[in-house]
Amino acid sequence: MSGDLVLRTGENEAVLVRDRLYPQAYTLQVGRTDQSYVDLDDPLRLEFDYVQRMADVLESIAPAGERLGVVHVGGAALTLPRYVAVTRPRSAQVVLEPDGELTAFVRQHLPLPKQSGIKVRDTDGLAGIAALRNAYADVVLVDAFAGAQVPAELTTDAFFADVRRVVTERGIFMINITDRGPFAYGRRVLAGVRSVFPDVVWCTEPSTIKGRRFGNVIIVGSGQPLPLIEIARRAGSSPYPYRVLHGPRLDQLQAGAAPFTTADAQPSPAPPADLLFG
Repeated sequence: MSGDLVLRTGENEAVLVRDRLYPQAYTLQVGRTDQSYVDLDDPLRLEFDYVQRMADVLESIAPAGERLGVVHVGGAALTLPRYVAVTRPRSAQVVLEPDGELTAFVRQHLPLPKQSGIKVRDTDGLAGIAALRNAYADVVLVDAFAGAQVPAELTTDAFFADVRRVVTERGIFMINITDRGPFAYGRRVLAGVRSVFPDVVWCTEPSTIKGRRFGNVIIVGSGQPLPLIEIARRAGSSPYPYRVLHGPRLDQLQAGAAPFTTADAQPSPAPPADLLFG
């Protein structure tokens, strides 16, 4: 289409699809899956609901404008790093993105603002987290996909334990996965997060909980009590509200599921063939 920008074609195609309504806005598609949406004129406009929910959690854990040290596992078009750079301009952010070709393409056509505080490292999440020192970050955020699936190595108990090492005592871990009720996959990811973080919340749309829709699930963990009321207030006041589960409700949801290990880890389930989600 006119105005679209193509990095590569084929099975692992990567295209920036221009938004016909906003002259500086693009959706990044990788492998025919919508991965990111960026509006250079308005980095605060978060087109995907799940990205807005992740931003809501960030706004819930620290006063507006307060500096945060953030590690993003998965870069794509750098939507949330751009958001944090605007809302918390003194923040230091590291993005772990193994597709260096994609990063260069995105930065060429959707350049970062000067002095954004965003540094992109051409490495995968597993190796990138392992290279960070103890208590390095206030937030570690995983939003990484190989095509339309979360890589298996980013959901094991060993990976979550390493993330726990990297997060400060009062910091948080947040991961975006995709699944649908009854969550054969998601319950095991939940078990892994709960094995290393004492306070955890689960956020998703009601239709996804009921198994009617394949969608995004945000799992948040912390070594300290999370601001549950504020997270739930923001999630529930959205035009497309998410439900927030905590405490005994998570016991019911997990229902004895065990964490993934390096021996039995698997990627997230593939979405339905007729669904392009974001």
